[in-house]
Amino acid sequence: MSEPGISERRRREVIDALRRGTVPRNGLDALAVGLQRFEAAVGEELDKISGGGAVFKAVRGEYGAGKTFFSRWLVERARRRGMAAADVQVSENETPLHRLETVYRRLTESLATAEYQPSALRLVLDAWLFTLEEDALASGQTRENDPASLHATVDELLERRLAEVSRSAPSFAVALRAYRHAMVAGDTPVADGLVAWLGGQPNVAASVRRTAGIRGDLDHFGALGFLQGLLAVLRDSGHPGLVVVLDEVETLQRVRSDARDRALNALRQLVDEVDGGRFPGLYLLITGTPAFFDGQQGAQRLPPLAQRLATDLATDPRFDNPRAVQLRLPGFDLDTLDELGRRVRDLYAPGAREPQRLTEIVDDAYVHDLGRALTARLGGRTGITPRLFLKKLVGDVLDRVDQFPDFDPRQHYVLTLATAELTDVERNAAAATPDDVPLDLP
Repeated sequence: MSEPGISERRRREVIDALRRGTVPRNGLDALAVGLQRFEAAVGEELDKISGGGAVFKAVRGEYGAGKTFFSRWLVERARRRGMAAADVQVSENETPLHRLETVYRRLTESLATAEYQPSALRLVLDAWLFTLEEDALASGQTRENDPASLHATVDELLERRLAEVSRSAPSFAVALRAYRHAMVAGDTPVADGLVAWLGGQPNVAASVRRTAGIRGDLDHFGALGFLQGLLAVLRDSGHPGLVVVLDEVETLQRVRSDARDRALNALRQLVDEVDGGRFPGLYLLITGTPAFFDGQQGAQRLPPLAQRLATDLATDPRFDNPRAVQLRLPGFDLDTLDELGRRVRDLYAPGAREPQRLTEIVDDAYVHDLGRALTARLGGRTGITPRLFLKKLVGDVLDRVDQFPDFDPRQHYVLTLATAELTDVERNAAAATPDDVPLDLP
């Protein structure tokens, strides 16, 4: 049977993503195998965010352990509470962590809420301005049929609510005010340019900046002030918090040493600013491999950062503290792989032409056998099996059983692995001998 509480549209989205071999964006509770241990702690942390607090969290795990799944699962839970979220992929060229202005720009480009898809920045700004107008009218100090008075009252509210932000990022408030004036005047080109500037986009026309009375582009230090401003806008427009995911921070280990040192220091700065209360309503989550957290080319290279991330992981993983700053994802074993496969089959079945036939042919025993066979083909590394396992289960087995009345996977399906469908980690695991492992040589 389908998971309770998941709509038909979400069910299809989940199945389509698994067929492509990607992590679904929504409906993740239906697949949340092994995350029950984190539910209570995550709930407490989201409560803290809603109350104006801030949280920093680090998630560690090898490839296939479920770091991306965990982050999207957390984001989905946050959106149900009305929060906004942004997913930033850290990379050497596209989003270097030592350039916080670029990180902020990627954040605004991926900003989304339960109602608005990326980029939701302009919609959030418009919702905030509408809220200001509603609050101004509710105050009794102005009337809707008195545009001049309403305009002045809204400006006063804007300044008051951004007073704290203005001390560290005065240009953010200036640009917001100018954006509102451009919207009131119907000046779309200026309004568009100011939204781009507020989103950290470079190369905004000089004429737009002159109109608003702002100069230059966003820099590394200004990005922190703009993040404060964005949090204030989100809070006033009905979004009690913002979850920001910095994914794959282990890529820092591959950059030049000077850039790596600056990136690690930027991360340390972010952690300290969160702990210091500068970003009320922010949940900052980073994900990385154990090599980043424990290796000398990662967090250990900067002792102050290593100290802030330090967590006792010497005990049995069963007793890991979900409230700790660093979470360890143990990854899948054969039993949890079976459970995941059964969940996906049961999620697929309600949309099948003959649900009962599908669950009878792709029974628990077949799901078990397929998982064991694929794990064996990947060198017995269960931890990296889930992505391919679900892709094969949905695209090669369930789809065929659903569409062809005489298809029986035990008779008509042979498990194959094409090089093109494998990631580097999967390809190396599938290599029969060390000589088969592809090497990236010049």
